[in-house]
Amino acid sequence: MSKNKQFVEKVTAMEEDFPQWYTDVVKQAELVDYGPVRGTMIIEPYGFALWENIRDELDRQIKETGHSNVSFPLFIPESLLQKEKDHIEGFAPEVAWVTHGGEEELGERICVRPTSEVLFCEYYSNKIHSYRDLPKLYNQWSNVVRWEKTTRPFLRSLEFLWQEGHTAHATHEEAAEETDKMLNVYADVVENYLAIPVIKGRKTESEKFAGANYTLTIECLMHDGKALQAGTSHLFGTGFAEAFDIQYLDKEGKQQYVHQTSWGITTRLIGALIMVHGDNRGLVIPPRIAPIQAMIVPIAQHKEGVLDKAYELRDKLAQYVRVDIDSSDKMPGWKFNECEMKGYPVRIELGPRDIEKNQVVIVRRDTNEKEFVAIDELEEQLPKILEDIQQNLFDKALAHRNTKTTAVKSFKEMEKALEDNPGFMKAMWCGDEACEEKVKEEYQVTSRCIPFEQEKIDDKCFCCGRDADQMVYWARAY
Repeated sequence: MSKNKQFVEKVTAMEEDFPQWYTDVVKQAELVDYGPVRGTMIIEPYGFALWENIRDELDRQIKETGHSNVSFPLFIPESLLQKEKDHIEGFAPEVAWVTHGGEEELGERICVRPTSEVLFCEYYSNKIHSYRDLPKLYNQWSNVVRWEKTTRPFLRSLEFLWQEGHTAHATHEEAAEETDKMLNVYADVVENYLAIPVIKGRKTESEKFAGANYTLTIECLMHDGKALQAGTSHLFGTGFAEAFDIQYLDKEGKQQYVHQTSWGITTRLIGALIMVHGDNRGLVIPPRIAPIQAMIVPIAQHKEGVLDKAYELRDKLAQYVRVDIDSSDKMPGWKFNECEMKGYPVRIELGPRDIEKNQVVIVRRDTNEKEFVAIDELEEQLPKILEDIQQNLFDKALAHRNTKTTAVKSFKEMEKALEDNPGFMKAMWCGDEACEEKVKEEYQVTSRCIPFEQEKIDDKCFCCGRDADQMVYWARAY
């Protein structure tokens, strides 16, 4: 019993210290360890298996929409990076530079990629000549480096994994359609696989990606009421094409600049998953992306026939779900705690009495409810239970977001919302960046997006009182 208590005590209660709870869960669930350089992380097998499931589903949808995967270099010459002024200015504070090769000082500094726009642009300028060469629909899965001052595993680290799509099109309309399409792909993966509800919208001018015409985003709300940007899709227009001279000959024989897009999601989605669904017992993983959907825990496994039946059950279920068995010599209570910490959607308990009754005990991670299911019915019932868990996690997250969303009509109402119910705040905005900056300075609150689904909360800007026709979501954010 003391062992079980010790296991749980390693996780700080989220109500007591949410950031510490997050760090404890990441470590105790064996998702990551810290790398030897400050701000880097080692993604451990369970954490990487989780990333692989997210990656594989997203990769399937990326390919289904006509894109091809490629791989570009990690290094970017400084002269190439300088070609797009707005872009480099936006990334300058986070760039890591290589100044030596071996013992020799380099004649030109080399950037360790924070993102790959300029690499793709240089490539496209050499590859695109005619309208027949378009569209170029490329994506790469890679790592990037951004020298962050404050770091936290998954949410913000010096190096992280991501995918970055880079496409080139003949017209603005085609590029705009691509930008919308990929945002919808992201929304589908996050909502239907990670069970996290999103708000789709457009970033304000001050919050858009450096060098973009506009940025579309999906925004999520964490358990503590802070927002997290879960994925972005950018329309570049012809800005990069003009800087890199990416032109093509159209059907009328005229030279035209291509229209480009870029879009990406990162391993911070795992951070979102932890902070939306996790509880004081650890992770809660939605079944569709869970590395292990069901863990079989044999009870009194030293007794004759128990382990044999457990392995037989595992082999049978493996045709339908991702299943494993904990046949270690740990006490059952310790195994239960591990199942909860790692967030397996269901735990299947099987002991001598269960075998006599031809049944198992299923314990749901989302509700902790127990259910007795006949072994003969398990193949049919287990997938249904997993789908019910998936839907329940989404519904709970949506209800939480709705509860933590407040409509505000004035500065004073925003202050009250931050004190009483921190979360998303919906407010009308005049479009003036001065108002946006004032909110940021006063409350450390940023505009999250101008949602596609608009509501008219008031006629006036909540900040300055001038006429306003745009409703914006605001929040403190990770």
